[in-house]
Amino acid sequence: MSNKKVAFHTLGCKLNFSETSTIARGFESEGFERVDFSQPADIYVINTCSVTENADKRFKTIVKQAQKSNANAFIAAVGCYAQLKPEQLAAVDGVDLVLGATEKFKLTDYLNDLTKNDHGEVHSCEIDEADFYVGSYAIGDRTRAFLKVQDGCDYKCTYCTIPLARGISRSDTLQNVLKNASEIAARGIKEIVLTGVNIGDYGKGEFGNKKHGHTFFDLVKALDRVEGIHRLRISSIEPNLLKNETIDFVAQSNAFVPHFHIPLQSGSDILLKRMRRRYLSNLYVDRVRRIKSIMPHACIGVDVIVGFPGETDELFLETYHFLNDLDISYLHVFTYSERDNTLAASMANVVPKNVRAKRSKMLRGLSVKKRRAFYEGQLGHKRTVLFEGENKSGYIHGFTENYVKVKAPWNPALVNTLHKVELTEIDEDGMVRFDFVAEEVTA
Repeated sequence: MSNKKVAFHTLGCKLNFSETSTIARGFESEGFERVDFSQPADIYVINTCSVTENADKRFKTIVKQAQKSNANAFIAAVGCYAQLKPEQLAAVDGVDLVLGATEKFKLTDYLNDLTKNDHGEVHSCEIDEADFYVGSYAIGDRTRAFLKVQDGCDYKCTYCTIPLARGISRSDTLQNVLKNASEIAARGIKEIVLTGVNIGDYGKGEFGNKKHGHTFFDLVKALDRVEGIHRLRISSIEPNLLKNETIDFVAQSNAFVPHFHIPLQSGSDILLKRMRRRYLSNLYVDRVRRIKSIMPHACIGVDVIVGFPGETDELFLETYHFLNDLDISYLHVFTYSERDNTLAASMANVVPKNVRAKRSKMLRGLSVKKRRAFYEGQLGHKRTVLFEGENKSGYIHGFTENYVKVKAPWNPALVNTLHKVELTEIDEDGMVRFDFVAEEVTA
């Protein structure tokens, strides 16, 4: 099938992006030419997500986009939604192939002559069979890579379909993670973001059994010693799995940056129990205080769900005040949406959608306030910025080690370079301006 063109569209999380990249490299090794999704291609691959309602709905729109570029193109769907609702996706007009959790990495094996099917063909395993591990990493641009270290989840949160879509918790071998990290560093990429479904559970299933081969702390220590990586960023880690030893290590690490993203979901212990989270609010407070006591400049992001069944006005305000009083830097706000085959979908005391929307707006407003306060606290300090590769309306953007977004007039020479700067002012876009204080940082 050489000289055929393939295009990819990824919905959802950093983990999906890392897996799309791995699937794409498989196509390239078989002679396919990768093109942008907006261009004509012979095959379009859509990597789906099931976490939000919008991701489900966007699938049909993306299929139509592909058909506009090439009405006769072969369209394949993979990913979480493809595992959960394969028949539903297969029934969408234009879809030819739907692959589940274990099949997606062998996508090229399922392609024959790219003849369009009258109805989408489904190859989807029982999720209990998704017990092997495929390592992957994504190079989104020249500055940052997403490195998958873990997949699946053994938690049973009542709102979540991810265990149904991705199977049991399992990990890459430490040896393979380090090999992939070295490959990324050799490409001149300055930052690696660790990603997975539940990365704090790293080590479970590493050698094909339930036991932990290594711990997440072992992984952190080993990655810190890999030559050529300037920055390592922990993406999202459960508060009960973020141990003090990891926090203390990051504080004095060569490569790990002072940025944590820690899902909370609710500041109400009543709701945390209904959600079957594995901690209560006091543990979350302890984690934030520990980080801030030894890294006062650390950035802390928080996931929170609004409108979960049983969330009264009082319980929502408990979450709002909990977050308002906490020394955090920004929020990712998710409006609860019902998911088939989850316990929460059948719970009583459903919150009306208009109330969910109102609460979401309140928390998004709080996030703006928190980020502004965090940025203001950084003014006058010297930080190191990694500049990214895109010209956005005449500006180049970058992030400091503690995740302050900065901007400067476009200069291609700055792309993928690290510079020491002094943060000087916040502009009308909510980004920070700065003065250079040093030449390029090379080590």
